[in-house]
Amino acid sequence: MELKIKLEQLHQRVNGLKDQIQTEEATKNAFVLPFIQILGYDIFNPTEVIPEYIADIGTKKGEKVDYLIKKDNEPILIIECKSWKENATAHNSQLHRYYHVSKARFGVLTNGIVYNFFTDLEKPNIMDDKPFLTINLEDLKDSGIKILENFTKSEFNLESILDSAEAMKYIKAIRNEFEKEIENPSDEMVKLLVNKFFDKPLTANRMIAFKEYAKRALSVSINESINSRLKSALSINENIASEKQELSIDEKTEHKNVTTEEETEAYYVIKAILREKISLERIADRDTQSYFGVLLDNNNRKPICRFHFNTSNKYLEIFHNGKDAGEKFLLNRLEEIYNYREELHKTLENYKPE
Repeated sequence: MELKIKLEQLHQRVNGLKDQIQTEEATKNAFVLPFIQILGYDIFNPTEVIPEYIADIGTKKGEKVDYLIKKDNEPILIIECKSWKENATAHNSQLHRYYHVSKARFGVLTNGIVYNFFTDLEKPNIMDDKPFLTINLEDLKDSGIKILENFTKSEFNLESILDSAEAMKYIKAIRNEFEKEIENPSDEMVKLLVNKFFDKPLTANRMIAFKEYAKRALSVSINESINSRLKSALSINENIASEKQELSIDEKTEHKNVTTEEETEAYYVIKAILREKISLERIADRDTQSYFGVLLDNNNRKPICRFHFNTSNKYLEIFHNGKDAGEKFLLNRLEEIYNYREELHKTLENYKPE
């Protein structure tokens, strides 16, 4: 991924220079302008990247935002900068004011290392309090870089960014709530789980006990799931021979497989679709250098689908049965996997005993 490589190179530059950078202005010149340039905008063109853009707020005149970026002469992004020594989330009230008087749909608050992207999902023309996307040069994530690509000059797509922003916002919110429930199950969560098998009244004492049971059960379930995956990856079984025949030259290298966030999210979508027909225990994953596979009963001869996410274009490959090659479908967004529910269910039917 070219964008990721450039961001990693910028990170190396930041690490090598930051101890010599003492001011906000130096941070802008040394770190932020190269970031804007990586996105494809001409930092030497004052009609495209406008420094010190005047954003008068009511009776306050002469207010200036550090940078306004235009595409096709339309404002698309405002950027407010702080010194790399400052917290990138500590001054969003200032960006909030600038956003209100700007026609740009996106605002960025950055210290040259962390870039927080905001928009107005909650109320039109009023910047949300929380960013929908955070790019941290010290912790780059493939899912974030994928969204950032839509901010580049050549690929800028307003609707795609807004769709991704909404998805990221709610996925993050759900994940946060889930983590809270694991740490300290709420009464609502306990009742939801317990009422499925316990038909007696939930007294105060029983609720205290069941909250502890739920906490332990969730923790054990997650740990066992992780251990099961590790054991599956390390185990030697009858499917190893056929798996090796399918490996490409790249897959035979000694580089460690890394499951990306996109692959994980796509796997959760597949599990949600397949659980309509089979139990989750029958769904297994297999990650390789060139694809992420989903198997029935952890059997290589029963492939359901594969994700080909290691190229610029993302594909979902669905197998109609264990012998034929799969059929590939181009994915613009992960949500499009739901469009292939029928094909995935049909694949399961092909593996049912005759």
